[in-house]
Amino acid sequence: MEDVKVRKQNLRSATREKLAALSESDILEKSDRLANQLLDFANFMESETALFYLRPDYIVDTRRIINTCLSLPKTIVIPSFDPDKRITFWKINNLEEDLLKDSFSPNPDRCKMINASEIDIAIIPGIAFDEKGARLGSGRGDYDRMIPKLPNTARKVALAFAEQVLPNVPMESHDKFVDIIITDRRIIYKI
Repeated sequence: MEDVKVRKQNLRSATREKLAALSESDILEKSDRLANQLLDFANFMESETALFYLRPDYIVDTRRIINTCLSLPKTIVIPSFDPDKRITFWKINNLEEDLLKDSFSPNPDRCKMINASEIDIAIIPGIAFDEKGARLGSGRGDYDRMIPKLPNTARKVALAFAEQVLPNVPMESHDKFVDIIITDRRIIYKI
C-alpha cells in the first residue's frame, strides 16, 4: 500500500515538473484548444447542468471556460468541500460576485444550493490520467468522495494537457475513474 502512495506522489511531482517547463504562451494555446474541444463536445453541448471545479492547485484553469459557459443556456455549478468532508453543490451566475472574497468557494448568500441529481456532466480535475480513465488527484480525496454522489448518468470528464496523460496511473480501492479525458490534442474515451 505504501508503495502505491509513493508512486502516486512521484507521478504528481514528475507531472508538475513537466508542466512547469511549458511556456506561458504554450499554456494559453493549450488552454484555448481545450476550451474549444469541450465547448464542441456533444455531451457538453447537450447537458443542461454542468459542474466545474475552481481549484488553483490543478493545472487546467477553468475560469475562462466557466465565464464563457455563463452566457450559454446552461446551469453552472461548483462544489464546496467543508472541513467535515461534507460536499455541497452551488449554482453560480457570476464568478466575480458569487464567490467568497479571496476564495474559490461559493458565497451561500448569493448562490443557490442544488441537488447532485441535477448534474448532467461533471468536469473533474486531476494532475495526471491514463487512457483507462484512472485519475491522480491532489491527494486530499475531495473528488473521490464527490464522484459517487453524482448521478450514474452524469458524464465524468477530465480536462488535461496531453502532457498529463500517462501510460499508467496507480489506483487504490477508494480512487475513482473518469469516463472521458479531453486534452488539447484529442478526446479519450475510457477503455
